Amino acid sequence: MRVLISNDDGIYAEGIGALRKAMEEVADEVYVVAPDRERSACGHGITVTRPLRAKVHKFKSGHAKGWVVDGTPADCVKLGLEAILDHKPDLVVSGINLGPNLGTDVLYSGTVSAAFEGVINHVPAVAVSLAAWENLDYSVAANFMKEFIPKMLAYPLEPGVLLNINVPWDYDGRGVRITRLARRRYVNVFDKRVDPRGQIYFWMAGEPHNLDEDDLETDAAAVKQGYISITPLNLDLTDYSFRKKMAGWLPTK
Repeated sequence: MRVLISNDDGIYAEGIGALRKAMEEVADEVYVVAPDRERSACGHGITVTRPLRAKVHKFKSGHAKGWVVDGTPADCVKLGLEAILDHKPDLVVSGINLGPNLGTDVLYSGTVSAAFEGVINHVPAVAVSLAAWENLDYSVAANFMKEFIPKMLAYPLEPGVLLNINVPWDYDGRGVRITRLARRRYVNVFDKRVDPRGQIYFWMAGEPHNLDEDDLETDAAAVKQGYISITPLNLDLTDYSFRKKMAGWLPTK
C-alpha cells in the first residue's frame, strides 16, 4: 500500500508526526508532502500568482519520504500527485488535525481540502482530526487510523467521496458513529479592538454553536457524546432535489 500524507498544521506539527508513524506500520510506502508552516482555515486555496518551492525533508526515524512546501494544503497534495511522486498512491490521508473539523467547518478546513484534492485527482482520501485544543494526545487517533485504514481499503470508496473523521480527545472505546454534518455557525465572531495609535482592528475568534447538537446523527453531537465520528463527504455539491424544482421556474428547450 502506498499512502500520501498532508495536513494544514504544517510538516512540523505533532499530529502529522503521529499519523506518519502509524501509517508506516501498515503501508509499504509512505510519502509526506506538507506545508512549511500552519495553514489552518485556508480552505481549498491554491497558489497561482507565484512559483511553489518544495524541499526534501528527512525524518529522524521511519521509512517515510518527505517534502516541505511553501504553499497551501491543496497545493501540497496537487504537487505530490502531479509532480513529486513517481507512482499514484492508493490513498491520501490528511491530518491529524489539531482541533475538530465538524459541520460547516469542513468548508474552511485546509485539512479536509487536502483530502478533497486527492478525490479530485481520483485517489481515495480520508481527513482525520483530534477534537481537542488542549490535553493533546494524538495516540488514540493515530492507533484508530492504523486499524481503520486497512479495513476501509477492503471496501472501496465511491468516486467523489471522502471520509471526514473526528476523534474525541478523551475517547474511551465507546465506538464509532457514521454521521452527517451538523448545522454549525459561530457567535461573537469578531473581537473589536483599538491599537496604540487609535486605529480600530478586528480579531476573528468566535464560539461554535451547533443548531442540532442533540441529534446523534450529526458529527458534532456524536463527538460530544464521546464517539468517533465518520462522515462521508461528496465532492458534488449539487442539490439534486432543488434542481428538479428549479426546472419548473424557467422555460426549457
